[in-house]
Amino acid sequence: MEKHDNVSRRSFLSFFAAAPLLGAMARKKLAGKKHIPIGLELYSVRDDLKKDLMGTVRGVAKLGYECVEFYSPYYEWTLDYAKDVRKELDELGVHCYSTHNSTQSFLPDGINKAIELNQALGARYIVLAHPGDVKDIDGWKRVAETLNKANTTLVSHGLHAGYHNHELEWKLVDGQKPIELLAANTDKSIMLQLDVGTCLATGNDPVAWVEKNPGRIRSMHCKDWSPEKGFRVLFGQGVAPWKKLFAAAESEAGIEYYLIEQEGSEYSEMETAERCLATYRKVHD
Repeated sequence: MEKHDNVSRRSFLSFFAAAPLLGAMARKKLAGKKHIPIGLELYSVRDDLKKDLMGTVRGVAKLGYECVEFYSPYYEWTLDYAKDVRKELDELGVHCYSTHNSTQSFLPDGINKAIELNQALGARYIVLAHPGDVKDIDGWKRVAETLNKANTTLVSHGLHAGYHNHELEWKLVDGQKPIELLAANTDKSIMLQLDVGTCLATGNDPVAWVEKNPGRIRSMHCKDWSPEKGFRVLFGQGVAPWKKLFAAAESEAGIEYYLIEQEGSEYSEMETAERCLATYRKVHD
């Protein structure tokens, strides 16, 4: 191979065009830090959402959130209503990259409706928010099988499956952590949506988990936790190592968007969302 002291402009442009083939850290050095949208898991404003969905979404957008994630009650919408919601989101400049779902959305008798609704919303991922009552390791293997089968169908419609962890996935079952079984036994195109708070609450290391699963933590629920307040602690006021976590997510995990999630606090839902976003901007930027 020939060596040159100076790289020509053409060589540089060719090199830059090949940047997606490079490691994420090298890409950052070449092109600067990529903007990662910050959104809100709408469970955080669930009471307001029940009273006035469109008004709540407008309020969330006004706070400065760039995307939202609808949770399982959305599945009861009609297709026409989903299209109305999409129209509102488009007018606000807000995206819906994923939705939270029960197992119904992954089974043959329910997946078609989930596909229709998510396509209308412009989503990328249909996320299994909770697997239901899983009693043993064989049960977790069946969860992985369900995700894989559903993902095959979803891919043919321009979507992917995702899995969102709670606390149970981090607790040993027959000597294994279900979260590790799911990661090892699901297709690599299936997103592992990390809930940071539940990972911390079970004594696990979210940074290590992100580093262990490159390319799969494409979205993250930015929920904090503290021994004193549990999940009612505001984002940035718990024990989560946010700066290290964001650095790992943006260099290892293929993160596409972040979602603030708050299960409750001493403030109103909308003020809680506002305070969390302000802290996120300070911590992340």
